[in-house]
Amino acid sequence: MRAVLVKTFGGPETAEIAEIDLPAPGPGQVRIRNQALAVHPADVAVRAGFLAALLPEQPSFRLGWDTAGIVDAVGEGVEDLRTGDPVIGLTHWFATRNGTHGDYAVLPADAVAPAPAGLTAAEAATLPLNGLTALQALDAADLREGQTLLVTGAAGNLGHFAAQLARYRGLRVIAVARATDRDPLTALGAEFVEAGEDAVAAVRALVPAGVDAVLDTALTGAALLPAVRAEGTFLAVRPPAAPESERGIRIVVVNVRPDGRQLGEVTKLAEDGRLATRIAAAYPLDRVADAHAHLDRAGVRGAVVLTV
Repeated sequence: MRAVLVKTFGGPETAEIAEIDLPAPGPGQVRIRNQALAVHPADVAVRAGFLAALLPEQPSFRLGWDTAGIVDAVGEGVEDLRTGDPVIGLTHWFATRNGTHGDYAVLPADAVAPAPAGLTAAEAATLPLNGLTALQALDAADLREGQTLLVTGAAGNLGHFAAQLARYRGLRVIAVARATDRDPLTALGAEFVEAGEDAVAAVRALVPAGVDAVLDTALTGAALLPAVRAEGTFLAVRPPAAPESERGIRIVVVNVRPDGRQLGEVTKLAEDGRLATRIAAAYPLDRVADAHAHLDRAGVRGAVVLTV
């Protein structure tokens, strides 16, 4: 089978197709015949070598966090899934360092959920990593209906899902993004603040006491703390962007975990039209280098997807 491997860190061309053995599912696992695979900034960071100091030395790394496809084989003890079932699933790449990008992927059955009806495989593939991260971040924020969530990088894939899920939960959402992203974000029901040096002051003008929580997908860090009320919550999506606490602000690093049950919640919201997906571009698997080059561009809106 084909798989996307990185043997040498570098430019998009170092994400290459190689032949590997077809994996067999073990107990509690399923093998998925992939149909679509999202390419994430985390894949780009690994390929480019930005995270090399955090990775063990090994001959190659297989990229990929999530998949949409068809169950091809089931391991011992798997009862809720059968061959032929359309599914989506997530692996935590930094825990396994063995990703999904290729013709097939093997995942724990409890990291898999039925694919959303009415969505294409490419659309479904955009849900697992960013949808689960957004859902788990909102759970960690533990806000009540009517409270205020500030989302930085709200036009990105994670921020876009988070803004939608927050509005579904009845939260007031303030979205920080580029000026060109105003209309799509206000259409989701968010209030808009243009990113830049004056963003915190603009947020305080809207919420003089400070927001109840911020989800910092733009990795702004400590500069955002003045926008948060005393004893509010700061949600960071990468440890280096998590600031030191001040004024009793709770600092939470959101480390996504595969969870088939929660992924099912994300699926249902997408089926019901409450969670809109976006695709910037789709490339066949053998053009994976082009997909990485596309994601390297600034200002990409929507997911870059590989089709299998």
